Amino acid sequence: MRVTVPRPLRRPAARAARLSISKQVLLLQMTVAVLLTAAGITAAIQQARSTDFDRARSETLALAETVAAAPGTAAAVESADPTTLLQPIAVSIQQSTAVDFIVVMSPDGIRYTHPNPGEIGRHYLGDTAPALAGRPFSEVYTGTLGPSVRSVAPIYGAGHKVVGLVSVGITLERLSTLASRQLPLILAIALGAVALVGLGSWALSRRLRKQTLGLGPLEITRLYEHHDAVLHAMHEGLLVLDRRHRVLLVNDEAVRLLDTAVDPTGRSVAELDLDPALAALLVSGRDAHDETHLAGTHVLAVNQSRALRDGRDLGTVVTLRDHTELRALAGELDSARAFADALSASAHEAANRLHTVVTLIELDRPQDAVRFATTELAASQGLIDRLLTAVGDEAVAALLLGKISQAAERGVELSVGEDTAAPDLPVPNRDLITILGNLIDNAVDAAAAEQAPHRVAVSLCSGADGLTVRVADSGAGIAPERAEEVFTRGWTTKQEAGHGIGLALVRRGVQRNGGSIDVATDPVLGGASVTVHLPRERARV
Repeated sequence: MRVTVPRPLRRPAARAARLSISKQVLLLQMTVAVLLTAAGITAAIQQARSTDFDRARSETLALAETVAAAPGTAAAVESADPTTLLQPIAVSIQQSTAVDFIVVMSPDGIRYTHPNPGEIGRHYLGDTAPALAGRPFSEVYTGTLGPSVRSVAPIYGAGHKVVGLVSVGITLERLSTLASRQLPLILAIALGAVALVGLGSWALSRRLRKQTLGLGPLEITRLYEHHDAVLHAMHEGLLVLDRRHRVLLVNDEAVRLLDTAVDPTGRSVAELDLDPALAALLVSGRDAHDETHLAGTHVLAVNQSRALRDGRDLGTVVTLRDHTELRALAGELDSARAFADALSASAHEAANRLHTVVTLIELDRPQDAVRFATTELAASQGLIDRLLTAVGDEAVAALLLGKISQAAERGVELSVGEDTAAPDLPVPNRDLITILGNLIDNAVDAAAAEQAPHRVAVSLCSGADGLTVRVADSGAGIAPERAEEVFTRGWTTKQEAGHGIGLALVRRGVQRNGGSIDVATDPVLGGASVTVHLPRERARV
């Protein structure tokens, strides 16, 4: 059997307008990328302008100090016609450099040079006090050519006296032009970054869409809620294993049935300390239908199927049903059926004996008829009375009577030892019926498989320390090295399906009641002898 995972249903038209998770992620990433890019462009432009401004300050200051210290500048300022001597030089330097003006002035601020000859002779617009004090400086000021970055340096004459000033400036308009030249490169880099982010986001969106099956957040939330509700509402245990045999999903009922000490989620089957047969089934991944396995104190019916989607193997789906109570009830039913069969056989035998008695009377032998009737009745009633007296629980006594009749039908003599004395049971009769019934069944099978005489001996003895159950047979026996193996799930000497669970149930019942099992060779019958000791509750504590 294969479990095929269906494709998700097409979303209704009302939900189609809602963006899937992949589209929301793509939109969010693109929005963040555009905002970050815009912020980066703004920061880059501001940084470029700041860099140009700093460079303009350093260049104008260096040029102003150079012109002020140039040979002949001080003499020209102190000459009778400074403009004639300095204007051509200032214009030439201005044209050969990236500055917008070079102004040479008197200490009072009267211009000797200017890019606009009409401004020569007029008063300089700007601060000159630091330069007159002998400190070159830079500032941003709005003059006749507009806002500019300008630097002013003093011109020293004889005796280190300030005889004039030189002002060199670059307009902010020119600086803006310089920054604008870098804008195409900045935009190209920004667009490239946005394109790369968009490509990566698109690839991520496709992968996310594939992983989320194109569902939106509300649909995933609703799907999870329904999924979680179904898992907790199931009365069967559910396990989902991946291809590496790790538990992907487990519900509460499965945790209870597996009876593990750790949370199975995310762990491999080997880490769960399961019964070897059950662990082997889960690891194999093969299909299974209602296989009986043991897990802790539970008897489970296990179903396992492969999970496929579009031909891909996704792992296995395992369901678990608790058959513990069903097995116990089946054991009690078997006991009742065996008792009924015994009564039926007794009735049949009684009819035969009655015919014999009637015939003896018709032959005019009444004393022989009375002797025959009372002898058979005393033997049968004696066995029933002895079992009911020796075994305080009627269900266990009925089980023994039924097993005696069943064994007799198969040609096996099943005897209950004279030392049997169990007026009170230290364990629930349901557990004792499971243990005793399975041990007797296996002993009868072993005895019937060998040559005659076919014999099985049973005894039950209770004392202050608990109950001791002994079942021996005349079969082939059990080798000492296989004494532990016979109590594992799946061990059987029969070829028919459905066997291999009885002795495993015996072991679990003994373990549940804190008891022990001993396997040996019976010195009288020659076959296997299984002794089970079940302590009383106070001894277990």
